[in-house]
Amino acid sequence: MLIFILLSLAVTPLRRIARFGQLVDVRRMIGVGAFCYGVAHLSLYITDQMFDLANVAYEIAVRVYLTIGFTALLGLGALAATSTDGMVRRLGGIRWRRLHRLLYLIAVLALIHFFQQTKLDVSVPTLVAGLLTWLIGYRLITWRWKRPGELPTWLLLALSVAAAALTFAGEAIGIGIAFNVSPLMVLRTAFDFDLDNLDMVRPGWYVLAAGIGVVVIDIVCARWRVRRPRKAGPTSGPVAPVRETV
Repeated sequence: MLIFILLSLAVTPLRRIARFGQLVDVRRMIGVGAFCYGVAHLSLYITDQMFDLANVAYEIAVRVYLTIGFTALLGLGALAATSTDGMVRRLGGIRWRRLHRLLYLIAVLALIHFFQQTKLDVSVPTLVAGLLTWLIGYRLITWRWKRPGELPTWLLLALSVAAAALTFAGEAIGIGIAFNVSPLMVLRTAFDFDLDNLDMVRPGWYVLAAGIGVVVIDIVCARWRVRRPRKAGPTSGPVAPVRETV
């Protein structure tokens, strides 16, 4: 479910950076897919509990990680129910957008649920947290960026480095608290990895690699857009000569 949420949040930056507006058409389908996956996840849990709905309700009420996950699922249900064109017209564009900003809170709740559900190796949840940091950071920057056009490439690179640094720091602090060691000692091990064993590569490097990949896409798409020849529009008569000015 969390992967679907990340994909949904990634549509906006990708369509802007890749200059491919048609990506927005799949965002709604991905969001509904996240809800369907969450329902399937809950259904499997109910099946594991031998369809004892009373016990399922009790477990959700008393176990914090289940309460958080179920709350995220309810939020996704509300967004899925209002994802139709009719509901957009009924709510109005402004209210609809305000409601669907709840996806950020839902993503955080789903991430907390993922961390709590993972017992030993939290490298995957840490990687997801780093990617979510990049996505939320991108939106915060675009909300404050008042200049026309897309974000400059250097700002995307700075965001990628910052998200990776926060991922390294967050992982080091978490491991330091869990095992009662110095976070600085954990940070020093970030450079001790073997490319032949990808399990030893820390999540921060993957976040940085993903960010650099986005930067490369931005550079390529920006240059392709500049070099692409413009199509000549139809003319209805003779074209007047253009005076050259110095």
